[in-house]
Amino acid sequence: MDSLALLSIGLGILLGFMILGNVFRIVLSWYPQIELKQFPYSLIYYPTEPLLFLLRQLIPPLGGVDMAPVTAVALFSLIRELLLGQQGILTLMQLH
Repeated sequence: MDSLALLSIGLGILLGFMILGNVFRIVLSWYPQIELKQFPYSLIYYPTEPLLFLLRQLIPPLGGVDMAPVTAVALFSLIRELLLGQQGILTLMQLH
């Protein structure tokens, strides 16, 4: 297995975990009484919070709803598709 294939696998796993983590953040936002910095929620909070903090600076809450996790899911999905999808950059590079 060449290094490009390993990069694709690793990047796919990382992006998949980030998408899943942000989906969990969306679900956890429905339960405001949960303390996100407490275990086991901290396993989701700490990896996702840095990007969400930046996105909240760009996209303020709309009607009291935090749109940052939804934006993060869309962003990671777009990156994953552009790099690893059927016509993705890394996928096409592996074919040649």
